[in-house]
Amino acid sequence: MSYACTVEPLRAANLLARRPLYDVIHFGDGAQVGSSGAASVAASQRVGDMPALDLLMVIAGGDPASFRDPEALGWLKRMARRGVQLGGVSGGPVILAMAGLMEGRRMTVHWEHAPVLAEMSPGLVVERRLYVIDRDRVTCGGGTAPLDLMHALISEHHGGAFARLVSDWFLHTRIRASADPQRSGLVERIGTSSAPILDAVSAMEDHVADPLSLPQLAAIAGVSARQLNRLFRDRFGQSTMTYYRAIRLDVAQHLLGASPLPLTEIALATGFAGSAHFSRAFSERYGMPPSKVRR
Repeated sequence: MSYACTVEPLRAANLLARRPLYDVIHFGDGAQVGSSGAASVAASQRVGDMPALDLLMVIAGGDPASFRDPEALGWLKRMARRGVQLGGVSGGPVILAMAGLMEGRRMTVHWEHAPVLAEMSPGLVVERRLYVIDRDRVTCGGGTAPLDLMHALISEHHGGAFARLVSDWFLHTRIRASADPQRSGLVERIGTSSAPILDAVSAMEDHVADPLSLPQLAAIAGVSARQLNRLFRDRFGQSTMTYYRAIRLDVAQHLLGASPLPLTEIALATGFAGSAHFSRAFSERYGMPPSKVRR
């Protein structure tokens, strides 16, 4: 299920666009890789090959903590050094953590693997979310959650309207926010059904560590930057980017109490250029500096 929900939206995007938007490459140790069910997947390249990639996803089930393959872990490290965005689905984040590639990154994992991951790497920032996008790392809980993750990625690449066409193709009509299921749905949470606002806020929550610009948010929402600002002012009484900064600061406040990360790393994990800028913005919102909140 995790594999199908990851690759099928990309196939549908190519089909609906009537042109190849995505090229999916499978890596394996042999020509055929068996799934935990009755299916098998043909591998076109071997683990260890180094083609040009935009995103490399590690999909794992079963007992990922028992994975012992130094060559594969070294390959993931080389891909990271090359600048490839790395992702893990279901138990895949456990393997990324084993490779030492999740330090200083927010992440999630399937609930079944969360206790093992916490015991294996107690310093990691593991959140109980459907998916987390933190700069060059993408992690997802698995199951049907990759449908929501891929909706977010396709929205970023080709706009929210096109991403909804892909989701509708699979009758996936209620797009869940990255924060689900710990929080209510995005419509209920922010109190609006405006598609441009929903697309923009969803993109904001997916890009806490690497903030998008107003033109980028407007492109995802399918409106002009001026119109997006007007919608946010009418609904929330503040500009788009002011609302965005509040989201990032709320994540920072959570990390101060729930993670061992130093303040400088929390600043970077929430999209601030440095600790001084972060401290000023945090104090302005909460009335005290982050160092005092942590104490």
